[in-house]
Amino acid sequence: MEGLRVVPTRRHGRERLYVCLPDGANVAWYDRAAARVNLLSDDRRDEVLQALGPFVTGPVTVGPPPVPTPAELARLSLHPDDDLAPNRPGEALLVALEREPGPAHRLRPDPRRRALAAEQTTGAALDRLDGAGWHALHSLPLPGGDRVHHLLIGPGGLFALHVLPARRQRVRIDDPRVALGRRAPLPLLRRVRADADRASHALTAEVRPVLVLVEPAHVSVTVPPRSVRVLTDRELPDLARTGGVLKPADVEALHAMARDRATWQRL
Repeated sequence: MEGLRVVPTRRHGRERLYVCLPDGANVAWYDRAAARVNLLSDDRRDEVLQALGPFVTGPVTVGPPPVPTPAELARLSLHPDDDLAPNRPGEALLVALEREPGPAHRLRPDPRRRALAAEQTTGAALDRLDGAGWHALHSLPLPGGDRVHHLLIGPGGLFALHVLPARRQRVRIDDPRVALGRRAPLPLLRRVRADADRASHALTAEVRPVLVLVEPAHVSVTVPPRSVRVLTDRELPDLARTGGVLKPADVEALHAMARDRATWQRL
């Protein structure tokens, strides 16, 4: 028992507690969501369970790590540079702001920062759905410089989300046009549908388009958008209430495909 230590980690909303030797080598980990203790060596079973005793709540399954699924093996084979899962919400904007932060003093706030804040708000809401069988990927690059702001994959299907920062502004929707405040309307819904169509082509599966309005003051709809679901950031949890479309194995397989950069480069 002496020398074993418990190290908590959190990634994409999932918490794991690793049990390590003094040299840092892992001997086991406890997955709270799965209620499972994975042992790398059964010889240390009693020591590991004693170390995890203060952290374990309720009954747990104890045994060797499960055999990786084909989707997990595909993920493990990815080169780190080709794995898009670590992308942060607004990754492309973060990189652009790091390279060209803009002048320190300007009359109006940099619109990139408003867009970044909106994508971060949306991304945080989507990441909270992870424990319900959903996976969120962020800032997926498309050929030509475009990108899918967020892709959500789960039991209810696949959704390509385009984010529009609308803090304290009125939004008017007249398909395909969207007007923000006093600005001239733009055919934004065509872009939202086109991004979802490209994602469908890349993944060979239906991807439904979603327009996310972040913190709007009011939303009015003159002509309902065709095939595009419009949600505010507060309504994003509604997506997790849809189900009956994909089986867990299909979700994992599509997630493994979507996180591979090569999937999007083939468009």
